[in-house]
Amino acid sequence: MGKTILVTGGAGFIGSHLVRLFVNKYSDYKIVNLDKLTYAGNLANLKDIENKPNYEFIKGDIVDATFINELFTKYKFDSVIHLAAESHVDRSISNPLEFVMTNVIGTVNLLNAAKATWTQPTTNRFYHVSTDEVYGSLGETGLFTETTAYDPHSPYSASKASSDHFVRAYHDTFGLDIVISNCSNNYGGYHFPEKLIPLSIYNIKNNKSIPIYGKGENIRDWLFVEDHARAIDVIFHNAKSGSTYNIGGHNEWTNIDLIRLLCKVMDKKLNRAEGTSAQLITYVKDRAGHDLRYAIDSSKLQNDLGWKPSLQFEEGLEKTVNWYLSNEEWLNNVTSGDYQKYYQEQYVKR
Repeated sequence: MGKTILVTGGAGFIGSHLVRLFVNKYSDYKIVNLDKLTYAGNLANLKDIENKPNYEFIKGDIVDATFINELFTKYKFDSVIHLAAESHVDRSISNPLEFVMTNVIGTVNLLNAAKATWTQPTTNRFYHVSTDEVYGSLGETGLFTETTAYDPHSPYSASKASSDHFVRAYHDTFGLDIVISNCSNNYGGYHFPEKLIPLSIYNIKNNKSIPIYGKGENIRDWLFVEDHARAIDVIFHNAKSGSTYNIGGHNEWTNIDLIRLLCKVMDKKLNRAEGTSAQLITYVKDRAGHDLRYAIDSSKLQNDLGWKPSLQFEEGLEKTVNWYLSNEEWLNNVTSGDYQKYYQEQYVKR
């Protein structure tokens, strides 16, 4: 095997797309997928590659330092691509400590294990996958760049900002070879339906209300998840040590405009009269500390490493809808239990 790479959170939404890409593209790499299998981690996301000879799954928690140290000693990983994280803002508001433990302590545990195991740290690589939410909120104009000052507003974004700082500190203090990427909102198949697009697809399909925070005027930059996986691949293999790259789709949409477009696509796919799904839109009390606008300037990544998004948003959205409508068993399985209980609690009290 050319490399033995630990991918944390590889059974989650973005992680599963990355694991699939690396397993299929790099047959000489050993890809070890470590995932705690919380509500958002699902081995069904990777059934198509689970028997590949260069793939192995391990269930475990990055918060368990002893376990992580033993894992590094056993497998002698060449590199880490770290995606494991608690990632939903609403959940971070109700339980901030859980986000501190996984996103901060878990990241430091991985860094410590890498530092202890990698005797020549400049020949190994620790890739930390982060979010554009660490930058805070933009006004009506402007874009986040790699030099934008951090200004997190939610417990989730604060925990990710902290983990980013620790990763950079281990580069500056201990010479660890690190790279960081901060990405805009992702969409696509295998996305747990607590986030806006898969939640809305599920609710439209089942004639349930589509909850929209405030007036739906918050703006997000959307990126197709497979394009994100390609960007991670390019950055992992080509970026200079210590560098940071922003990954964005140049697709800014207000939440309400996005949902209106999604409603039109769903009406067409479900053979409903146009306007039927839009009647399900329901405005709910705005989220506490809700950032107005995120938008990524990914020109550094495009200019330095030649990456660019492959899909326009309308094309990617239709592709995403087709995936969910063609994978009803997956959707029904993940929406039983935790999802239903959590969202009933959240939206009823609003």
